[in-house]
Amino acid sequence: MSNVAQFQGWYDTARTWFAIIPPIVCPVTLFVNAPFGRFTPSQSSILLVDGIKSWIVMELVSPLTFMYTYAKAPLSATPAPVHLNDPRTVLSALFLLHYLNRAIISPLRTPSRSKSHIIVPAFAVVFNLINGALMGTYLSSPDAAAFLAGAFTRPAFWAGVALWAGGLAGNILHDEVLLDLRRSARAKGKARDDKHKGAQEHYAVPHGYLYALVSYPNYLCEWCEWIGFALAAAPLPSLASLPALLASLSPPWLFVLSEVLLMLPRAYKGHQWYLRRFPDYPKERKAVVPFVF
Repeated sequence: MSNVAQFQGWYDTARTWFAIIPPIVCPVTLFVNAPFGRFTPSQSSILLVDGIKSWIVMELVSPLTFMYTYAKAPLSATPAPVHLNDPRTVLSALFLLHYLNRAIISPLRTPSRSKSHIIVPAFAVVFNLINGALMGTYLSSPDAAAFLAGAFTRPAFWAGVALWAGGLAGNILHDEVLLDLRRSARAKGKARDDKHKGAQEHYAVPHGYLYALVSYPNYLCEWCEWIGFALAAAPLPSLASLPALLASLSPPWLFVLSEVLLMLPRAYKGHQWYLRRFPDYPKERKAVVPFVF
């Protein structure tokens, strides 16, 4: 069996499991809080790790794995393109730009972050390892090359890129609102100090922009970002049947599916936490989808 055939088998297996696991995990996380952020355990433990450092480490896994697999192009007989007159290079740059902000710029600008149970970065490393590898493999593959041939002349490609850009900007904008709350709390001496490193951060009610409608506009914007990326990068999956769906879900759409299913329960539980924590919390706000949920 050739190396390409071996990698194709791995690729198809990984895609299948990446489609199956999130729908199974989603309902579980409605009942079990992921132990980080506002749900960080209050008791001190050696299993609690620095929130900022662990975030940087676990998020860097995805772009590093992506760059390695994209350069290797395991499903292609020719090297992956690295010039900006190829849509695959443009999409690769968008993927890496997202993680430049997510893995480096954003956490380094964060004044403080609650500790995280070690299980959270451990699972995130596995997720990002698989997702980065799948995405790099796909964008360097003949399937991506065929779909993206002539993409620069298609309005749908640029509409997807525009939605990606709007989603990224919205994500950064709403994260900045949260960062301003932390900076203000630290300036007023309300954030946790070094003597209480296991304690939670100081939380307040965010206002402005899409916070007028939902508790987690940063999640919503991130979903828009990756939906736009998927629209630009890959064909729509088939809804004819479950086998057809699993066979046609390419990594960009798998990432969208995973993001929504894994983040939706956290948004819902976080929204309920806000309502319990703050008696004056705006009752008209939804969790993450304006006017709906």
